[in-house]
Amino acid sequence: MDTDRLPGCYRHPDRDTGITCTRCERPICPECMISASVGFQCPECVRAGSGTGHHPTANAPRTIAGGVVAADPHLVTKILIGINVLMFFVALSDPVLARELALYGLYRDYFGGTLHGVSTGEYYRLLTSAFLHTEWWHIAGNMLALWVIGGPLEAALGRVRYLAVFLLSGLGGSALVYLLTEPNVATLGASGAVFGLLGATVVLAKRLRYEMRPVITMVVLMLVLTFVPLGGSLSVSWQAHVGGLITGALVGLGMLMPAAGRNRALVQWGTCGVAFLLAAMVIALRTAELT
Repeated sequence: MDTDRLPGCYRHPDRDTGITCTRCERPICPECMISASVGFQCPECVRAGSGTGHHPTANAPRTIAGGVVAADPHLVTKILIGINVLMFFVALSDPVLARELALYGLYRDYFGGTLHGVSTGEYYRLLTSAFLHTEWWHIAGNMLALWVIGGPLEAALGRVRYLAVFLLSGLGGSALVYLLTEPNVATLGASGAVFGLLGATVVLAKRLRYEMRPVITMVVLMLVLTFVPLGGSLSVSWQAHVGGLITGALVGLGMLMPAAGRNRALVQWGTCGVAFLLAAMVIALRTAELT
């Protein structure tokens, strides 16, 4: 018997956790833990406390990051998957539209024609490309990873903070692609955003004092696979993966490390602002090179 193994959550026994409810001391996983004035409480203790005459806001269910606990903790992940699947079929039916939404630094639509790309002011491509796929293996792999990694992270962060990590990671990955990739090469896919969620998951595991070796192993494995050709007409963009991973880890630190208190939201959204400004600086630098 492995005596070093952490106990399982009382509601999800297959999920090891080092966090316990401060009232009943039952082990609780990120999906079940609710922020309290001191530590975290389980849903049952929060419900019991809300009926004792306490002020309702004092017992409002909160995630480990301070977000509101939602009835469906995976709703945003489902919506993101739905948008990606919808855009996949749109791109298949209209290749011209797909080219208009893909990440290009600079290209000419035909000989002597109009120049297009991020460097011409089409900055929307930095985010639209993160929702665009044109091959089945590409969207299947990304959506599976989004569900496996994103679902638990959304439950731990809350909807708004989780969406911020996803979008900023997608932007960070696109910014590095824009900086380091040939401007007339198309890049698309949610890989940068997914790697960002992975980076934030590493921070979450550290915050909850989980065993880090499985998480680090997953990161290393995904980075190794980044450089292995998967076939098809698209190649894997290591720039998007690395940029997204770094951005997601940075934003995850800001979301998860501050203790509950007045300044936590300021630190969280301040970190998001810093991540956005860093991406904007990279984008501005590359645009200056191409114009």
